[in-house]
Amino acid sequence: MTDGTSPRSVGRYLLFGEIAAGGMATVHLGRLGGPAGFARTVAIKRLHPQFAKDPDFVSMFLDEARLAARIRHPNVVPTLDVVSADGEIFLVMEYVQGASLSKLLRAAVAEGAPPEAWIVATIMSGALHGLHAAHEATGEQGDPLEIVHRDVSPQNILVGTDGVARVLDFGVAKAVGRLQTTREGRVKGKFAYMAPEQLYQRGVTRQADVYAASVVTWEALTGTRLFQGDNEAAIVTAVLHEKIPPPSTIARHLSPDVDRVVMKGLERDPALRYATAREMALELERCVGTAPASEVGAWVESLAYGELAERAARVAALESTSSPTLSSPLLPAAPEPAEMRSDVSSIAVAPLTVSPPRRPRERLAVLAGALVAAALLILAVALLLLRDQPPPPAPASAGPSSPQGSAVPSATIVSVQATDLPIAAPPPTPVTALPAAPAQRRHPPPSPGPAKPAPAGDCDPPYWIDENGHTRYKPACL
Repeated sequence: MTDGTSPRSVGRYLLFGEIAAGGMATVHLGRLGGPAGFARTVAIKRLHPQFAKDPDFVSMFLDEARLAARIRHPNVVPTLDVVSADGEIFLVMEYVQGASLSKLLRAAVAEGAPPEAWIVATIMSGALHGLHAAHEATGEQGDPLEIVHRDVSPQNILVGTDGVARVLDFGVAKAVGRLQTTREGRVKGKFAYMAPEQLYQRGVTRQADVYAASVVTWEALTGTRLFQGDNEAAIVTAVLHEKIPPPSTIARHLSPDVDRVVMKGLERDPALRYATAREMALELERCVGTAPASEVGAWVESLAYGELAERAARVAALESTSSPTLSSPLLPAAPEPAEMRSDVSSIAVAPLTVSPPRRPRERLAVLAGALVAAALLILAVALLLLRDQPPPPAPASAGPSSPQGSAVPSATIVSVQATDLPIAAPPPTPVTALPAAPAQRRHPPPSPGPAKPAPAGDCDPPYWIDENGHTRYKPACL
């Protein structure tokens, strides 16, 4: 644990040091470990041994915890798991970095600075929305579960540093109340927050939770206790018969609208209260307004800074020391590279995964397709080469001209061939220089032949072309 002792293994969880304690259980930090390095910090409530030893309570508790797991709402601390091990019962819940509303209100009163009305309205409207989600929860077949908390109090409202209020311990109080009422014929618990019908042991409905939430709202707004007494009997008498003053008689800054909302929730007749917790939450938001979550979170940190900082350090310590390794049966460790090993011959080669062999017909079809594709490719390449190849030069002859009448020197042929070879060509044979031939065309036009000079007196045109193809101007036309 974080106090120096080893954590206790409870099923798939590690149980660490205690972070809170109450009359029914202690709360510990815990860690959930899973495959592939998965880990999660949780809060584990460890019930006192006297509850775990009673088989009737265990049965009812497990039943109620199973129902509470059906509640899914951001304003409810979710129940993740229930573990029974070594004669004890452990309730696994989501870990929330925050403090209970009871501690926050005590700290605010001690500093002489009760919370602002809209901070109270934000916290209590969130708690009421969470209660409404519990009241509306249904089973897997869609049937209503009719869950009633029965123990709404400042101790069971957790306000996180994220500014969100969450209700916890659904199902636990109901199981305890059912057991104590059945066994002893009387009710034990926080009498100052119980509705009159609950004290009378009549049918308890969602209006009982609305009443308890209204008591908490009254106390948060005024900074004082609503029902007080020297003993349980005096408190019960005050709940049943004492006149309830409006909160503005103590906190003068509160408006009559706030009085109206709170006093309606405190009606002793359930029929006169709000029909649902959600209805009261919306009315409270309309009359007072809500604060930003950042402001509520800052209020929580200012009042519980020391406790939150110490707990954050403990969480960081256990997360750094209890995180599972990345290797697991689901993810085996990667083999060491061969060049890093001293004995390469000892490397175990994993069997390769090969595809099943093809059938004969499939092999023939694949081979034929490959041959056809290769033939088409060769044909396309040949066509490209033939299209881009220049026309071949005329063959050299012993005479001064080719069969077409164009003279092509043999030295020119040797020079062209030398440029295409990677090695030096032999020196050309000296020949008599000949006049350069005109550029050879693939389809040369027919030669017009030498033109005779036109008569001297004809100047249209003023020139004539001789036998060598040169233009000669007529002297008479100049």
